This record gives sequence, C-alpha cells and structure tokens, in this order.
Amino acid sequence: MALVDVLLQVAVVVVLLHLGSYWLVVTGRADRGSGLRGDHLDRLLSAGRQVWRNLTTVAPTLGVLAAVLAVNKVVRDVGVELSWLIGINLTRYIYLLESQFVAFVQSFANPALTAYFGFVYVFGYTFLLTFPIVAYAVHDDARPLRVLFGAYILNYGLGLLCYVLFVAYGPRNFMPELVEPLLYTSWPQSQLLVQQVNTNTNVFPSLHTSLSVTVALLASRFRSVYPRWFPIAVVLAASITASTMYLGIHWATDVVAGIGVAWVSVAVAERLDRESLKRLRRRWRQRKSRTLSK
Repeated sequence: MALVDVLLQVAVVVVLLHLGSYWLVVTGRADRGSGLRGDHLDRLLSAGRQVWRNLTTVAPTLGVLAAVLAVNKVVRDVGVELSWLIGINLTRYIYLLESQFVAFVQSFANPALTAYFGFVYVFGYTFLLTFPIVAYAVHDDARPLRVLFGAYILNYGLGLLCYVLFVAYGPRNFMPELVEPLLYTSWPQSQLLVQQVNTNTNVFPSLHTSLSVTVALLASRFRSVYPRWFPIAVVLAASITASTMYLGIHWATDVVAGIGVAWVSVAVAERLDRESLKRLRRRWRQRKSRTLSK
C-alpha cells in the first residue's frame, strides 16, 4: 500500500468523524439554543459567513502557525544531524528514571486494546487536532479559535526546540527485546505515515500528548461554547496519551513532559490573547477620545 492510499484512508475516516461530531456537538447546540430546526440552507450560509469573519480576525495568528509548521518541517529534515552535534542524549537517563515501565504497560496487551489504541493514535489524534478548528471557526466569537492557534504555535515551537536540544530514542528502539512496536505489527502501513512526521530520536517530549492535552484543556476552558465537546476531548486525549506508551512509541517521561508543554502553551496563549485584547481596547478608547475632543 502506497503512502497516498494510507493518507486517503485516514482522510475518509477523519471526515466521517467530523460529520458525526459536527452534528452532535455544533448542530445540536444550535438546535437547543433556537428551539427549532430552522432552514438548513440559511444556517449553512450563516456558518460560512461566520467562518470567513473568524478566519479574517485570526489571519495573523494563522499565518504564524503556517510559518511554524513550515519551519518545523525543514528543521526536522536536518534537525537529527544538528541535535547530534549540540544536543544531549537523554535516552539512558530516561531509562534509569523509569526502567521497564513501558514494558509493564505492554504486559496488558491484547488484540482489542491494540486495535483501539492504534486507531486513536492515528485517526483519533488527527480528528482531535482538526475538529476544534472547524467547531470554533463557526462560533460567533473568534477568541477560542485564536487561542487554539496560539497554543498550537507554542506546542510546535517548544517541541521543535526540545527535539534539537535533546536526543532520545523511544522504548521500542532502545529495548526492542522487551517492547514491541505494536502499531507497526498490527497495522504495518502506518509506518509510511509515521515516517513522514517523526524520526526515531524525536520522542522527548511527546507532541501527541502535548497537543492532545492542549485540546482537552481548551475544551475545558471554553466548555460553555460546546458542552458536549469537553467529555469527547478528554476521553480522546487520555486515550491518545496512553496509546503513546502502550504502542511502545514514548516513555512515561515523554508523556509527563508533553503534559507540561501543553499546560505552558495554553497558559501563555491565553495570556498573550488577553494582552492583545487589552491593547486593542486601549487603542479604541484613545481613538474615541480623540474623536470626541475634536
């Protein structure tokens, strides 16, 4: 199976998850708020206009995110050599800290768990990162979308910095006699996908964990926007976090570091957004004051 086939498979599944979740999380909220179904075409047009307004509002942040992702791709291609030159090899220190904990986690492996964790690691993770963009884009306030993009920027930026400064092999590579690459044994084609976005030495911190926990934290922070999204995001984030260890991809240390990156990213993104809003309000009051004084 070629890479394009795997990407198509992931895209189809994620789109189906989006459709079902949109109906449950977004449309369901609109129906409860209005008390009636309304005209579907009018609602679709209204959602399209709201998306355009929100994207226009968050365009600078979205531009920075696109730039960070582009830099992330370039640096990852050359970052392995750079990290070996200037980075610190953490692998043995991590092993001394937690020993065979991941092997212990895998001792509970069975086909059903492997299928579930393999699904959430690939399909659930992609869905969890992309659905909030769609849901917050149709919301009548651009702030959740703006904070989400800001938190993503910080996640990727901090992750990229750590991948250059630290070298760390995952447990499946460091102790293959004890830890199985369960994702690859259950779904061999996934190697084609994982190899495009990761390398064997880029495991500290776990970006799967940090980005998933980031979405869950923001789902809690903006729970009033989409109440039904919060439990879905928490369950998926917890499952994806567990899957990184169960599948032998990350150490528990990587997961803890990923949670820390998520917490910092959300806190800083919210702080920067509040400061930005304060500056905008200050400028608006100054302009209004100058206008009244004329």
